[in-house]
Amino acid sequence: MNHDSGQATPQLCSMRNKEFEQFSALIYDEVGIKMPPAKKTMLEARLQKRLKALGMHSFQEYSDFIFSPAGREQEIIQLIDVVTTNKTDFFREPQHFDFLVREAIPTMRQLRGAGESPLNPFRIWSAGCSTGEEPYTMAMVLSDYAAANHGFKFSILASDICTQVIKKASSAVYGEDRTDTIPLSMKKKYLLRSKDRSKGLVRIAPELRSSVSFKRVNFMEDQFGISERMDVIFCRNVVIYFDKQTQAKLMHKFHRQLVTGGYLFIGHSETLNGLEVPFTQVANTVYRKD
Repeated sequence: MNHDSGQATPQLCSMRNKEFEQFSALIYDEVGIKMPPAKKTMLEARLQKRLKALGMHSFQEYSDFIFSPAGREQEIIQLIDVVTTNKTDFFREPQHFDFLVREAIPTMRQLRGAGESPLNPFRIWSAGCSTGEEPYTMAMVLSDYAAANHGFKFSILASDICTQVIKKASSAVYGEDRTDTIPLSMKKKYLLRSKDRSKGLVRIAPELRSSVSFKRVNFMEDQFGISERMDVIFCRNVVIYFDKQTQAKLMHKFHRQLVTGGYLFIGHSETLNGLEVPFTQVANTVYRKD
């Protein structure tokens, strides 16, 4: 038997191809991410949450809003948050961190020579930091390196396009199950357990948190809004979402952002082959600006 409460629940209609094309073009123009037709179902499901939050009942209504001046000001960041993918782990692709401390940093310290000082720290950028596991892994590895190498100072910039993940990363709080990939010696030094053990939470230690600064960065911006040149850039498993033209533009911008002799680390499934960018490959998925 059906019981009618007298209040019909409004049903969201499906996204039309025209609306999908409008949204995908906007996403590409704003952040360079390609949304092929195969992504329509995913985009529809994710955007329905925004429609509900805004009290809207159709994608046409949402489209009218996001293309209005008020929508562009208020909603673009929300749209980008919805479509970006945020998978990451502590010590993901660990060979990169080994290369960083065994090869990249010692080589760059030799190049610097007398130029090394606390006023001129090594600057490392985690570009596409997601929820913070990558920059905090960097901080652990570099803190250990600094303890064994007198005079070494560093600072880490961590950026993402998604405001929600930056907020999460800044809190530096993680479920204990997320920390399984961290070596035990580093867990003891750099993680603080919650007083209430039943919550199963840990927080990154203050000395590590203080070495990482977070910033929202859109890779489509010419100078990224970053004034300092970087010694090392990690941009891993990000550019796979861009087309070749956008990838090439971004790599040229990273090249400009690096000091001479600086290093770029990309993801295991990525390559610079065929992009005609002025980097020298020095290891698998590791490149240097000569």
